[in-house]
Amino acid sequence: MKSLRFVFLALMSWSLVFLTGCSKDDPKPENIPEAITKATLTFTPTTGDPVVVTATDSDGDGPNVRVLSGPINLAKNMPYTLTITLINELAATTAPEYNVTAEVEEEADEHLFFFAWTNNTFSNPTGNGNIDSRADVVNYNDKDTKNLPLGLSTAWIASGTASSGKFRILLKHQPGLKSATSTSADGESDLDVEFDLAVN
Repeated sequence: MKSLRFVFLALMSWSLVFLTGCSKDDPKPENIPEAITKATLTFTPTTGDPVVVTATDSDGDGPNVRVLSGPINLAKNMPYTLTITLINELAATTAPEYNVTAEVEEEADEHLFFFAWTNNTFSNPTGNGNIDSRADVVNYNDKDTKNLPLGLSTAWIASGTASSGKFRILLKHQPGLKSATSTSADGESDLDVEFDLAVN
């Protein structure tokens, strides 16, 4: 009886050690928003000079206010390709965390840019963007491995009439959530910024 009791206690002790070890060493899935201190939007026209604006938040999630270099000034009827670059200036330039654009590209299956604009400032796409409704049209140039849109590159044609309004970009981190119907309400927000926009 004493021998059986000893074996039982030994097994219980071994099980506790094993379970404790697993809880410390097993990797846990991460759903951490990307740290982005600077977002650069480059509208490249078919002719002429690019229009470049930045949104800078020097301390990331700290108390400092984000600084916008806008407004975005576009030419009437002009087609543009919008490219977005993201960096984390809190990391060393040689660190993987610095180039957030590359990380978003690498994890394209988990990321999706949404867009919104006001006052019919674009003739293509029309409408007001897909932040309020995923079904609304945005002309994405890039896709992930599942053929779903990403949004680091998009296509636009400015309105044929002078107008002004707002232009908003929203980057959502959607690990395990991104789908053909996932919306701007799904996942965590990596970036949410709104510029003034003028078409002349």
